[in-house]
Amino acid sequence: MAAAVGTLTGCVVVPADRYYDGYYGGAVTTAPPGEVAEVVTVAPGPGYFWIGGYWNWVGHRHVWVGGHWQAHRPGYHWQAHRWHRDRSGWRAAPGHWQRR
Repeated sequence: MAAAVGTLTGCVVVPADRYYDGYYGGAVTTAPPGEVAEVVTVAPGPGYFWIGGYWNWVGHRHVWVGGHWQAHRPGYHWQAHRWHRDRSGWRAAPGHWQRR
């Protein structure tokens, strides 16, 4: 048993990256699908707002990442995730907080 515990102590689990893996320099030739209708639940408390889901590029395909509630950040506004097309194909711009 002690040997098993010693073996597992070096184990680290890292969550998968939620953002488009080709954002920095890569382009995708497949357009993202249309918006997905999401069920927006009740806010967890005052000062929260809904950040809608978006299409992410993972493993050579578009994958929907569902929306979630987020607390407001004073002095900032949320810039939603978006896709834009250029001569190379489709590129993603991840959602982020932007100073006002």
